[in-house]
Amino acid sequence: MRWRDASLPLLVFAALAIAPFIGFGQGHALTLLARAMIFGMAAMSLSLLVGGAGLVSLGHAAMLGVGAYAVVVLDHAGVTEALVVLPVAVLAAALFALLTGAVAIRTSGVHFIMITLAFGQMAFFTTSSLAIYGGDDGYTLFSRMEVAGSRFLEGRLAFHFTCLALLAGTWLLVQALLDSRFGRVLRAAQQNEVRAQAVGFAPYRYRLVAYVIAGAIGGMAGVLLSQAAEFVAPAYLTWQRSGDLLFMVILGGLAGPHGALVGALAIVLIEEWLAELTEHWRMIFGPMLILCVFFLRGGLVGLLRR
Repeated sequence: MRWRDASLPLLVFAALAIAPFIGFGQGHALTLLARAMIFGMAAMSLSLLVGGAGLVSLGHAAMLGVGAYAVVVLDHAGVTEALVVLPVAVLAAALFALLTGAVAIRTSGVHFIMITLAFGQMAFFTTSSLAIYGGDDGYTLFSRMEVAGSRFLEGRLAFHFTCLALLAGTWLLVQALLDSRFGRVLRAAQQNEVRAQAVGFAPYRYRLVAYVIAGAIGGMAGVLLSQAAEFVAPAYLTWQRSGDLLFMVILGGLAGPHGALVGALAIVLIEEWLAELTEHWRMIFGPMLILCVFFLRGGLVGLLRR
């Protein structure tokens, strides 16, 4: 990996590391940064599909929701140990991705988009019907998870750096996958599937593995999102949330996971800034996004490089 590609995410990680000590140490500011980092993880997992495999999913928020509702089920059963909850939630999201991806990846283009949207909506309506876990009203967690019996995640600063560590780990994983032989096969199949098959590769298998990995990372982001708010609701799984994640990837740039990282941070922080200016902030935010699509063809990362 070239230094130019690594320098931007390293600068972002450094800025997030020092942010609590340079004026962002207040409770609301740390919560906002944690939320931005969590969506950064989810967006990077989606970038593995969109930028790496050419799979545009409108159901990726379902992965977050499955991870978050795994936390809810275990919390309702009295299990709050992170060493148990996190693996179970990640495996649940990966299994959901495996089952749905095995069907969806047999299609492509608009058909793939619509099938992932349908699976996402199925998950949304299923969670809405779970009256035992709050139904449409959502579920309030009893507390944040314990880690080996310790409740250090209750501290905002500790939670901030936990999110930062997992964010950096997600970037390393996604970037390593894209730089590996696995990632090269994904891109080759995206450019010319027939040629990839002719040289002996099975694009379906590679895409399915990428889909499962992205689902697992999305499940981890869902766990953290549930801990940040200490609340889980079916709104986590809506197609609008999937659209937000997709736009984070596009806005940042499709060159790699660093684009999704920058796009997620930019959207979350700009939303917060505009909301403080006016209650009609969406009327400003929408045209801003449209202008970005027209004039930032390489995304924010491309603009920073220029």
